[in-house]
Amino acid sequence: MRAILINLSILGTLLFTSCGKDFLNVSPSDNLTGNNYWKSESDVDKFMVGIYKTFRLATMGTPVGGEGNHRIFFPATGDFRCAPIERTSQSSGSGRNYLTDLKTNNLNALIGSTYSFFGFSAIPKWNDFFKMVQAANIVYYEMDNMEEGLIAASSVERYKAEAVFLRNLAYFFMVRLYGDVPYYTEAYHSKAIGRTNMLAVLESGLEDMKAHYKNLPWTYEDPSIVGNRAMRGAAITLMMHMNMWIAGFTPNDKSPYYTATIALGEEIMNENENSYELLPLERTKEIFKGRTREGLFEIVQSLNYNETFSISSPYADYFLRYPNKNVAIQRSYLYYNSKFMEELYPLGGQDRRKEIWYDEYIYNTAGMMQCLKFLNVFNEEGEDYNPDDNQVVFRYVDPILLRAEALAELDRDAEARTIVNIVRERAGATLAVSEVGEELKDFIWWERVRELIGEGHFFYDLVRTRKILNTDYTSAAMSVDAFNRGGWTWPIDRAALVNNPFMTLNNYWN
Repeated sequence: MRAILINLSILGTLLFTSCGKDFLNVSPSDNLTGNNYWKSESDVDKFMVGIYKTFRLATMGTPVGGEGNHRIFFPATGDFRCAPIERTSQSSGSGRNYLTDLKTNNLNALIGSTYSFFGFSAIPKWNDFFKMVQAANIVYYEMDNMEEGLIAASSVERYKAEAVFLRNLAYFFMVRLYGDVPYYTEAYHSKAIGRTNMLAVLESGLEDMKAHYKNLPWTYEDPSIVGNRAMRGAAITLMMHMNMWIAGFTPNDKSPYYTATIALGEEIMNENENSYELLPLERTKEIFKGRTREGLFEIVQSLNYNETFSISSPYADYFLRYPNKNVAIQRSYLYYNSKFMEELYPLGGQDRRKEIWYDEYIYNTAGMMQCLKFLNVFNEEGEDYNPDDNQVVFRYVDPILLRAEALAELDRDAEARTIVNIVRERAGATLAVSEVGEELKDFIWWERVRELIGEGHFFYDLVRTRKILNTDYTSAAMSVDAFNRGGWTWPIDRAALVNNPFMTLNNYWN
């Protein structure tokens, strides 16, 4: 079971590493262990911040260190896999063949030394996500065992809710990557266990979240932690995604999950105490710079404090060229095929996202197209730095569209059109949405693509809606047999089998 356990001395080293401006002051490790530990709110906060650091490492990597610190996680797992991307002359060399492998779902070709710089071999290793789980379990346990009065009761409940959010965030990411995963919630876990059915994992997680999420604040008075510490809106969005994932896979009645998603959507939109809003598109740079009222959960990056992601991590790098990159980069590495772009933005149609998030070459097939959605402040000209954006995990538009989708699934078409029009009104898009039934469901799916492109949702939306089986939505459609055998998952590293007779791998990839 070594692959999902944590040596607690190593865990301590990992968890007390910091992330973000306010997290740079780290106490010596000998002050954070034994009888001196779990004695103050500061102790708890340092430990908690370490869990966010682990999530950041698992997904964004770090800009320094040895092999394995680079990550292309969000583009590889969410944006480029089975996507209608096309390579340009700028990415024609064999060193960029991983882009073709992602497009064609040839994951085995990614795992190995050829593309080691991009960290593909780290994705089948679930260790970092289980470090998050184990650490969150420890926080939850210790909150109930700290000496009474050391921390205010309200703070105890908030920290427990934060731990539950992070635990279930890790499990949700793992379910979407691997399907069935080992599931446990006890602290200091040390028993070998096998994999639990993914729907049971999510069902347990939803019960876990329901009991605690209302102990999270809608937002924070301290602007430096807005969006990068757990907020109630992020927890609600996570629960909505968990419900919709279950609905996509369950052989049973789906309506309870759609109903729950709708109720959660109503809660975040109607009861958020004015904490969240859709900002004008003209403020796009602010949205992705982070810490706005549209952001619900983000991974922080700051060039000013030398807190930068791996150069290979962001989506933006693949759809920019000179003058937004080094003069040697005269073509973007990728463009989307024109049929796909015309489906997103029909020729002659009205939609300001087309103007603000793309340049005038939006339909160009020679590598001139740029996605300017994530273009922010560069530290200096050249390729040594990415745009100084946070990585957005959840933002307010996401639960709005999930609510619309769930309404459509329950044939509440008029309500669904009203909700999706909130997003289209912000986009300055044509509001005459008249679709009904399956056409409306289809329209909402495309609206999620239009709005969330580049934010790590595309592939997962293909999978949970089974549109991955249809060439109308992907240029690399999966057969029903491949899907049922787990072709939508990632391989699991064989290290998971070590000392664990109960463990199995994803045999599709073997």
